[in-house]
Amino acid sequence: MPFAHLLLALLVVVVWGLNFLFIKISLEEISPLFLCAIRFILASFPAIFFIKKPAAPFKIIALYGCVMFALQFSMLFMGMQAGMTPGMASLLTQVQIFFSMFFAAIFLGEIPYIWQLIGALISFTGIGLVALHFDKTISLGGFLFILAASAAWGLGNLITKKISHVNMIALVVWGSFFASFPMLLLAFFLEGTHSLISSYQHLTWTGVSSVMYIVYASTWVGYGVWNWLLSRYPVSMVVPFNLLVPIVGILGSVVFLHEPFFLWKLMAGFLVIAGLCINLLGGRLFSTKIQSEMA
Repeated sequence: MPFAHLLLALLVVVVWGLNFLFIKISLEEISPLFLCAIRFILASFPAIFFIKKPAAPFKIIALYGCVMFALQFSMLFMGMQAGMTPGMASLLTQVQIFFSMFFAAIFLGEIPYIWQLIGALISFTGIGLVALHFDKTISLGGFLFILAASAAWGLGNLITKKISHVNMIALVVWGSFFASFPMLLLAFFLEGTHSLISSYQHLTWTGVSSVMYIVYASTWVGYGVWNWLLSRYPVSMVVPFNLLVPIVGILGSVVFLHEPFFLWKLMAGFLVIAGLCINLLGGRLFSTKIQSEMA
């Protein structure tokens, strides 16, 4: 990968890692479901009038939007609102890889390899370490919501697998369109008009800027550059960069939002990322070992 393209991959890592900070800032002024609705309304309009629908059935695109976007991000936003720091949220969401593996085994009959099971065990040991340290910044409710968001992401990955050879930016725009209306209705019925009016009345330029970052930097720049890289390089070369996202998220939260950093967070992060590395790179290491033994 040329140096310029390496910098683009690192740009996505930074954008997505810092996205958790901007979500936390936005939630100080906007209720979580309303924030989720705003994100997908702005991500789809007016772009939907200029970007052609992806070459996939409407029902699949709608299912993608409702699961990958509406369900995942509503759980994420509610989790961070209920009590979850940006750093820990960026870490916990990465276990979507193992939820993807779990759902693929159930619905597609894909049997996981031994190194994937080992990686899952190590990562969930780190998740268990987080569960032992609930306090005012990390609550049980927030913890469960974030895991639910990770599970929705994993399920959404299976739906994405059904939508092959399409323009991924178009899928993001149209998926956001299908996610926006259910989220707006849920925000209206579950949070009430008072919450929506209060969010509007207390909105500052800080909140507006944070929403713009979530919509355009995270969605357009992040997904746009990421899909551009995936279209030019093997998945095995691009996907491991995603392991750096929680590192940026944790460091950014500590530096800019003064999130307390303890030794147990370092250990939890090490275990989760180590498990992810084994899951992503174990096959390559295992095949290399077999080839060396045969030689």
